Amino acid sequence: MDFAPYRAELVAYCYRLAGSIHEAEDLAQETLLRAWKARDRYDPGRASPRTWLYRIATNVCLTALEGRARRPLPSGLGAPGDDPGAPLTPAFDVAWLQPFPDSRFELDVRADLRLALVAAMQTLPPRQRAVLVLREVLQFTAAEVAAQLGTTVPAVNSALQRARAALAGAGESVDPGEVAEPDDPEVREVIERYLRAFAAADVPALVRLLTDDAVLEMPPVPLWYRGARDYGRFMRRVFEMRGGGWGLRRLTANGQPALAAYAPEPGGGHRLHTLQVFTVTGGRIARNVVFADPAVFEAFSLSQEIIFDLFDA
Repeated sequence: MDFAPYRAELVAYCYRLAGSIHEAEDLAQETLLRAWKARDRYDPGRASPRTWLYRIATNVCLTALEGRARRPLPSGLGAPGDDPGAPLTPAFDVAWLQPFPDSRFELDVRADLRLALVAAMQTLPPRQRAVLVLREVLQFTAAEVAAQLGTTVPAVNSALQRARAALAGAGESVDPGEVAEPDDPEVREVIERYLRAFAAADVPALVRLLTDDAVLEMPPVPLWYRGARDYGRFMRRVFEMRGGGWGLRRLTANGQPALAAYAPEPGGGHRLHTLQVFTVTGGRIARNVVFADPAVFEAFSLSQEIIFDLFDA
């Protein structure tokens, strides 16, 4: 039995539950290992290979997540800051939500992987997370999910109802059709304008591309800002420290447009500074999650130093 074709979707499933790409890969690998060891006990009359694998994956994930704190973004931990000069002190004691590197996995639909939704799902108990993803994203039946979780159909329906209500209260849903794709022409245009303004350290041009209540957050720093004004004030601080002439590489993460930002070095060349993941709504940038974690850079296979023109096509 060949399990390899299921690896990418299993990693995505484990990521939705765990909030970490590194953990997700480990959990998917553990799932495939257990499936291989138990392959002689698989009964095709009771479940398809995919349903059987997801039952194993669900058990692996729920065991790993037992008693573990959720992975948040900074905006999920407290009020926004209002001082653009506040110390940028990382909180390494927090297990932060990580982005998902699209280019490493061939998946048809990634809108249900978007960062804000995964962050909202992290507030749910792990079993509710599993029910929500299995039913709403992966389209398993209630009976199949009940078998995967070792529970009843009414219990699955109740858990799904509570999960939906919690996400609705957070302003989130799992409808992929609500999110514009990174290659949408309007989204591409907004991101291109943002890249050019960022490379030139043009704060007014950046601010013009933001929604009025745009959010900027920077894990592992717990500080975050809300509103175009404070976003711009913080970016002015960044450019005063680093100058202009940034090198930028276009990417996607979580089915969203992203960029790798390389700060100019005094002696020439550029050094990796951050990975930035954007949410674009109505032709404006509504959120920018800026990651400065070396583990995230590694997951995206980003070079630490590079010499290139301002834009890496």
